Amino acid sequence: MSNNLLVLPLLIPLCTAVLLLFLNNRIILQRWVSMIGILLGAVVSCCLVMQVRSEGAQVLHMGGWLPPYGIVFVADMFAALLTLTTAIVAACCLLYSFGSIGEERERHYYYPFFQFLLVGVNGSFLTGDLFNLFVCFEVMLISSYALIVLGGTQRQLRETLKYILINILSSTLFVAAVAYVYGVVGTLNMADLSLRIAEAGQGTILTVIALLFMIVFSLKAGLFLFFWLPGSYSAPPAAITALFAALLTKVGLYALIRTFTLIFHTDQIDVQNWFQWMAIATMLLGAFGAVAYDDIRRIMNYNVVISVGFLAMGLAVSSKDALDGVVFYLIHDMLAKALLFILGGLIVQASGTASLKQMGGLIRSYPLMGGLFFITGLAIAGIPPFSGFPGKFLLLRGGLGEQYYGLSAVALASSLIVLYSLIRIFACAFWGERTETREQIPVIPNKSLLPAIALSLLVIGIGFGSEYVYGWVSLAGDVLVQPADYMDAVLRSR
Repeated sequence: MSNNLLVLPLLIPLCTAVLLLFLNNRIILQRWVSMIGILLGAVVSCCLVMQVRSEGAQVLHMGGWLPPYGIVFVADMFAALLTLTTAIVAACCLLYSFGSIGEERERHYYYPFFQFLLVGVNGSFLTGDLFNLFVCFEVMLISSYALIVLGGTQRQLRETLKYILINILSSTLFVAAVAYVYGVVGTLNMADLSLRIAEAGQGTILTVIALLFMIVFSLKAGLFLFFWLPGSYSAPPAAITALFAALLTKVGLYALIRTFTLIFHTDQIDVQNWFQWMAIATMLLGAFGAVAYDDIRRIMNYNVVISVGFLAMGLAVSSKDALDGVVFYLIHDMLAKALLFILGGLIVQASGTASLKQMGGLIRSYPLMGGLFFITGLAIAGIPPFSGFPGKFLLLRGGLGEQYYGLSAVALASSLIVLYSLIRIFACAFWGERTETREQIPVIPNKSLLPAIALSLLVIGIGFGSEYVYGWVSLAGDVLVQPADYMDAVLRSR
């Protein structure tokens, strides 16, 4: 039976965005409408999570067309949890935007593009076929093009050009991969693809198609092919960067995880070694970048790269522990990266510079901000009892259990680099003496810290309540290890 609730995480931000297009000169009203839309989406996402918990995966066949025909949306526990996390991250980033994005950007359709981006993100999580995954990716990317260039500085224009060219290339490869897989097996429905590829067995053509999808989604996720990310994510304001760091690469990772646990099983297409070496290279190169720069934005961007490599480790191992760890760490990383970039933006605002060498002494004026950043650094590094620890523990236990000793060692070493890089920011920004050129510290109102406080409470709460959270995460991991439940939910009605 179809569940119409599944279309609301797309329909609510879409309708909100259309309404906001007519309110571009009424800034206060835009803020209220945007926040109400996101909160409504969060309520719907909560309901979806509860329904999936009690009834299993939820399916919506648009127009009544049964699979493999027509458009299908599917919410298993993995997709439902990510949709809920997206709503939480979006609400916090939007709240931070109110005091930081500037009226000029607000008048030039910042809020509609924000909502359109959420349409693409939620659609990518909930779609059940590859063509609509491509469509939702494009909605998300087109919105991100507008957000990254909004403001029109020279640096933004330069980085936007690079960002657009890379994504045009990856989207072209995506279309080619979709065409090839349809030509070979005659369907694009993910559940139906899983059945047909399993029946076809491993072949040269299917292996090439699988590698093509790996390249496409790795480009979008910043896995090994991340050369575009550090510059592009440094160009826009902090509120936009926080949204990008929390969501955009995670959609690419979600696509990789869904594709290579559901469609191209490791039994049929052996890609684990590829993921292993790409994960190792991503973590190592990200670690080098995190210690090489004195620019706080660059350091945080390379921390995004390291986390992408860490999550790819779960795909390389593909055991139950590792895939549970992927789900847990993915949820943590969406929250923690939004928190990190919001605090990073506040530090740059308070210091008047992004250079660590010119910072210092902020702890006297902003002790709460310093405490929140310290907690964030510990959480992202995976120090107990914060939210990063359970996911990293599961990933490492899975890696060691499957005898991926080298990969596990690199993952541990990269965690230490993450801790070092973030503690270095903390020490340079909050301790030491103010420089003579910065004696007048800008006054940042306490309300600017509200989104950071909310995310910090979640990071702490998930860590202390990890046993309860794992009960939900394990249900998502079950679907990744045994995708038969997903396939049965989609195909049983035909």
